[in-house]
Amino acid sequence: MRSVAGKIALVVGGNGGVGAATAATLAQAGTTVAVTFRRGERDDREAAALRAGLEGRGYAAFEADVTDTASLKTLRGELEQRFGRVDILVHASGFTKAVPHADLDALDDDFIDRMFAVNWRGQFATMRELMPLMKASDDALAVFISSIAASNGAGSNIAYCAAKAGTETLVKSLARALAPSIRVMGVSPGVVNTGFVPGRGAEFNQKIGQTIPLKRVATADDVADAILACATHLTYATGTTLVVDGGRLL
Repeated sequence: MRSVAGKIALVVGGNGGVGAATAATLAQAGTTVAVTFRRGERDDREAAALRAGLEGRGYAAFEADVTDTASLKTLRGELEQRFGRVDILVHASGFTKAVPHADLDALDDDFIDRMFAVNWRGQFATMRELMPLMKASDDALAVFISSIAASNGAGSNIAYCAAKAGTETLVKSLARALAPSIRVMGVSPGVVNTGFVPGRGAEFNQKIGQTIPLKRVATADDVADAILACATHLTYATGTTLVVDGGRLL
C-alpha cells in the first residue's frame, strides 16, 4: 500500500456529500486537504462545518466556480502560493435534477448547456488550470467522479447521462496524454445517499436499494473509500473508471 501522508489533496466541490466525505477520508489518511466551494449561504455553512471537522489537519478552503475560467486561475494562484503543488486532485463538483427521459422539451438549450458546463467542461477546465501544479508533484493523481449513468443511460436526465459519458472519455484521453507524470482515474457511483438529486430522498433510496444486488444504495463514504484506493492501492492503474454501485449494473 502506498502512503498518502504528507500529500497535498484538493477536493473540488468539497462541501458536497461525496466531496465532504472524500475530504475527511483523505485527511484521516494523512493528507493536507484543501477544498473548493461556491459562494452562497448553504455552501458557506457546509464549508464551515467541514472546516470544524478537519481542524488541526491543515485544512484550507477556497471559493471557486468551475464554470468560470477566471475563478479557476485565481484558485491556481492561491494554491501555488500556499502549497506549491497538488498531489491529488478529486473533482467532485457537479449538479443535476430529475427530468423524465421522454420529456425532451424540458431539456432546453440553457439547461443542456448548464449540465455540460458544470459536469464536463468544468472538469476539463479545472485540470487545464491546475496541471502545472500537479506536474510539480512526483506522484500526481487526478480522480474524476462519473456515474453509472454514463454506462446505462438511465440517470436523472439525458443530458446528465451524456455529460458523464464524456467524463469517462475524458479520463481515458487525459490519462494517455499526461502519462507518466499524472495518473488519471474515474470513480463511477450508482445511487448514493447524499441528496444529490433533488426530490430523491429516503423513500426513493429504500425502493432502489431493493433492486441492487447488495440491497442498499451507496454511502458517500463508500465512494470516498474508492477514491482513496486509487491513491493507495491502484497505483499501476490509469485511464480506467472504478464502478462503485453495489452491482446495480449487473
